[in-house]
Formats: sequence, C-alpha cells, structure tokens
Amino acid sequence: MQSVNRFLFGPTPEEKVKKWQQQLKQESRMLDREIRQLDTASNKVKTEVRKLAQKGDTRNAKLLARELVRSNKQKDRLHTSQARLNSINMQLSHQLATVKITGTLQKSTEIMKLSNQLISLPQLSGTMRSMSEEMMKAGIMSEMLDDTMEGLDEDEDELEDEAQEEVDKVLWQITDGKLGQTNGKVGALPQKTGPTPEELQKDEEMERAIAGLLA
Repeated sequence: MQSVNRFLFGPTPEEKVKKWQQQLKQESRMLDREIRQLDTASNKVKTEVRKLAQKGDTRNAKLLARELVRSNKQKDRLHTSQARLNSINMQLSHQLATVKITGTLQKSTEIMKLSNQLISLPQLSGTMRSMSEEMMKAGIMSEMLDDTMEGLDEDEDELEDEAQEEVDKVLWQITDGKLGQTNGKVGALPQKTGPTPEELQKDEEMERAIAGLLA
C-alpha cells in the first residue's frame, strides 16, 4: 500500500526530508576532502617558503605566500559553508518533528537564507539550487535569491586590497621573522630592487609549481 501511495502521490514529507539530509551529509564530506587537500598543499607551500627565506629569495617567497593567503581564505569559506550545511540539517530535523504532528512541512526563512548563501559556493551551487527548487515545491521555501554570487568577486577585490598586509604576516609567521612584518616589525632580509631575466624565468617556473601544489 505504501508503494502504491508513493507512486500516486510521490515521496512523503518525511522521505523528502531524509533525502535532503543525506545530500547535505554527502556535500559536507566532499568539503572535508577539499579542506584536507588544501591543508596538504598549504604545508608544502610553507616548506618552500622557508627554503626561499633561507636563500634570501624574498620575491618568490612573497609570491608563494600570496597563494597561501588565497588558500587560507578558501578554507575559511569551506568551513563556513560546512557550518551552514549543518545548520540546515538541524532545521530539517525540527521539520521532521513538526511533520509528525501536523503532517506537513513548514515554511522556514532560516533554511531559505542559508540555502541562498550556499548557492554562491561553486562546489555546492548545483546541489543547493536543485534542493532549493524541491523545497519550494514542498512549501519550505518561498523564493530563491541570485545576488549572492556577487560575494565571490568581492572576495577577490578584498584580497587584492589586503593581500600585501596578509602576505607579510604569513611570511613573518612561517619564517620566524626572517621575512615579512607584523606589529611594525620588518623582516631583516633586504628586498631586491628589480628582477633580472633569469629571475623572471624563475618566477614563471615558480608560478607553475604553485599551480601544481594547489591543484
């Protein structure tokens, strides 16, 4: 009889919620893997920066440190997204408790807000758009917003504005004060005035190495 009802009327509210919760857990595990990959790549970059600092190669050390700053910002975004996935999961658990009493799913502005925020993350965009459409049909959400994509461009602009300060802090920390600066203190190694042709070629090789480390 249950299978006949499912064929005629589709999944029950409880089945819909459990399906969404399973999808959220899968996406959270995917973010976990990506965070671990970023950690591994970051550790390799830190090792390279220390080697460059010992050689006095300030230019390429800063180049690598800049990519490390980008990696750290990406990890922060992933951790924040994981927290939002967990929040939606908790809200859906409340929905399960409610549906046992009322028989229907209730509209949730919190789920709608969190889902719209997660749509801006490329790794989750497809899943969250599809899930949001299902939740709209189920009556949990009333609309989807598209302006959250602007946050990605704003992050890039912010990185350009604050990169030097953050790079200096990163360099100071991972080279034990040999490079970079913090609290007004400047690293002891001198800056090179301008790159030679050999250094430019080395920069290109270093950029390719960075791409490999952070892939």
